[in-house]
Amino acid sequence: MLKQTLLTITALTALALGVALAQDKGKGGGKAPPAPGMALSSPDFQDGGIIPDKLSQVNPNAPSPKLEWTNVPPATQSFVLIMHDPDNALNKMPTDVLHWMAFNIPGTARSLEGGQPATAQLPDGTIQAKNLRGNVGYMGPGNGAQNPYHHYTFELYALDEKLSLGPDATREEVMKAMEGHIVGKAVLEGRFRRPPA
Repeated sequence: MLKQTLLTITALTALALGVALAQDKGKGGGKAPPAPGMALSSPDFQDGGIIPDKLSQVNPNAPSPKLEWTNVPPATQSFVLIMHDPDNALNKMPTDVLHWMAFNIPGTARSLEGGQPATAQLPDGTIQAKNLRGNVGYMGPGNGAQNPYHHYTFELYALDEKLSLGPDATREEVMKAMEGHIVGKAVLEGRFRRPPA
C-alpha cells in the first residue's frame, strides 16, 4: 500500500512539473535570447587596450581614430559621440577633460572614418563641437609619463531625433538636449600615457 502511494505521488509530481514547464514555455521560456546591445570598436586599438602614440598628443598632427559600431536600435535617427578622460576629475580638476564631441551623426552611419578634419560641420551633416582647448574636433590623449594610465572613454549614444544645436554647443547643452531621446549607448575605452622622455 505504501509502495503504491509513493508511486502515485511520484507520478503526480512528474505530471505537475511537466505542466509547469509547458506553461513557462508558453510565457516566453522558449523564446530566443534578446538581441545584443549596441557595440563600439576601433581597428586602431582594442577595447581596454593602449591607444597608439600616433593618435595622441605625442604626434602634433594626431588624426582621430576610426570608429565602427553595430547592433543599432531601429528607432535611431542620429548619434552623439563624446570622448573624455574621466581620470582627470580624480586629479583635483573641476571636471573630466572633453577631448572630442560630435553630434547629428546620421542614423544610417555605422562608422566614422579616421582623420576627421577639424571643421565644425562635416559633409554628412555631422557637427563637431569644441574640445577643452577651445578647438573644433579631435584632441588626442596627452596624459603625462609620470602618471598612471588614464582611461580615455568614447561614448556613442543613439538618439531618436537630431539635435537642434550648433557647433558652439557645450557638452552640458548637448547632454541636456539628449534627455529622453537616448535609445542606445555603446562605450569603447582606451588607455594612454606618454612614453618616458
